[in-house]
Amino acid sequence: MSTAATFEVPFLLGMMRLHEEPALHPPARLADWIEARLDEGHDWFDHADIYGDRQGEALFGAALGARPGLANRVKVVTKASIVTPERDTSPHRVKHYDSSPAYLARAIDGSLARLGVARLDHFLLHRPDPLMDVEATGRVLDDAIAAGKIGAAGVSNFLPEQWRRLQGAMHRRLAAHQLQLSLDHSAPLFDGSFDALVADGLAPMIWSPLGGGRVLQGPARPLLLRLAGEYGVPPAGLALAWLRALPGRPVPVVGSLKPERLTALAADAGLALDRPAWFALLEAARGHDVA
Repeated sequence: MSTAATFEVPFLLGMMRLHEEPALHPPARLADWIEARLDEGHDWFDHADIYGDRQGEALFGAALGARPGLANRVKVVTKASIVTPERDTSPHRVKHYDSSPAYLARAIDGSLARLGVARLDHFLLHRPDPLMDVEATGRVLDDAIAAGKIGAAGVSNFLPEQWRRLQGAMHRRLAAHQLQLSLDHSAPLFDGSFDALVADGLAPMIWSPLGGGRVLQGPARPLLLRLAGEYGVPPAGLALAWLRALPGRPVPVVGSLKPERLTALAADAGLALDRPAWFALLEAARGHDVA
């Protein structure tokens, strides 16, 4: 089965920390930042309603509203289904997941309003919900696609049988899966879950591709530094090249908002690793030989 969606960019721009960057909070300033990224060819922006308790989406939408024309140039991924304790209106005040049709319909409409876009290019269920009624959830996602509110539906952090159960209740194909994967967290490559998403035609988006910095400071660091010097790239660029070598054309979600860092990572996006280098990095990161 062919991949259902591809991203013709070296990485997605992760907006998880946007609410933590006061310098980008003025709409005009953030609009300048977004426009600069678009001019550089970065048009995919990754959001979730829990980022900054919806503040990330709201800040982004205010910037689009301040600069007419930008909304037609951006492509947006957003995620929902996590209810934080602060958003839980029950007496329990407990973090939980909600994949009910009413909740997801409100979440889609809420993200559209906050982001100020006509359509969510990808809408992902952020976490698998053990209480999910797949027929009802599948129907609300199908309906949102038919209504033009979302371009495609997908999942995040799901295991194969979880997304397959949902897919079985849908008319439209699930398009993408956002999962954690890096040199610091390579388990999906060996437990069958990465192979399953490629086989099922889900476009892989990779969150935490540098392991929150652990990749660059962990056991693979000496080899990363040496190979980075040999290839003439920063260690982070090498670590992303390791991910891009995988089948299915995985696209990392990069959380940095620093233009100079994004420029450097984009410049190294064409780096191709040979097999020995790829496996040497895997061995160094895991601390043991390949079986």
